[in-house]
Amino acid sequence: MSGLRSWLARRLLAGVAQTAAVVVLVFALTEALPGDAAVALAGDQPDPARIAAIRETMELDRPAAVRLLDWATGLLHGDLGTSLVSGRPVSAYVSDGFGPTLLLAALTLLLLVPVGIGLGVLAARHAGRWPDRVISSVTLGVYAVPEFALGTLLVTVFALRLGWFPPTAVGYGGDLSGHPAALVLPVLVLLSRPVCSLSRLVRAGMIDALAAPYTAQARRYGVGGARVLLAHALPNAVAPAAQQLARTVDWLLCGVIVVEALFVIPGLGTVLMNAVAERDVPVVQGLAVVFGVLTVVLNLGADLVARRLTPRAEVAA
Repeated sequence: MSGLRSWLARRLLAGVAQTAAVVVLVFALTEALPGDAAVALAGDQPDPARIAAIRETMELDRPAAVRLLDWATGLLHGDLGTSLVSGRPVSAYVSDGFGPTLLLAALTLLLLVPVGIGLGVLAARHAGRWPDRVISSVTLGVYAVPEFALGTLLVTVFALRLGWFPPTAVGYGGDLSGHPAALVLPVLVLLSRPVCSLSRLVRAGMIDALAAPYTAQARRYGVGGARVLLAHALPNAVAPAAQQLARTVDWLLCGVIVVEALFVIPGLGTVLMNAVAERDVPVVQGLAVVFGVLTVVLNLGADLVARRLTPRAEVAA
């Protein structure tokens, strides 16, 4: 227990340092973006004097170090800033976009875990035989298809030609839960690549676990094949997959821009694209910090799960 506390303390300190680095890096990168909100608001034929006046009104003429200090101080108090374009709090943008993104992520994970682990276990149990070859070939082929290409194909076939599902979420606003048909195609696109990588990772882990001495010892003691598979081999095979799941959740929650743009879903990815187009730096910065904190927290949770499943394994801090 003391070792776990020490490891957790080190990981938390590393997470704080990573979050601080994200704050500084995000600010530096957004400062390097060409133009700013003042230029965007000045119109197609901006007058330098008007740009200067807008920049002064928005306090963009202050030194970068001063603005970074004010922004970081606000973050410590939970203030993500205020939009330069609309004057709304950045937290309102995050709140508006988080619902659709979270719904897509939850539905994808609800299918990803059983399907990915099930395919991996099935392939490992029949390693080298035709079920393994079929699963490996299909998952490799699906993984090679880019998301926008797969999404376009699904829309063409199932929305435009067959008319089974709506092609986009236009007209539904943020209330996607009341229109499940509009979620089918986006979830299939989001599910395609993660389920392939997860199943292949579980397959490799299961093959190693089934060949390990402890599973052979369990068989010698008369433990049934299903129990060896599920109680002994599977936990050790799933432990490495925890990091993969964390990366997938991070990808799903941090704005799946291609899918949201293709299906016109008003999630975090769409909010980020609009903010970049409008040079709305506080919104871009606030979203980037939220994404960075989510990444740190999810990876910490994945490491904890991996240590729980394989307590003797050393997890990189």
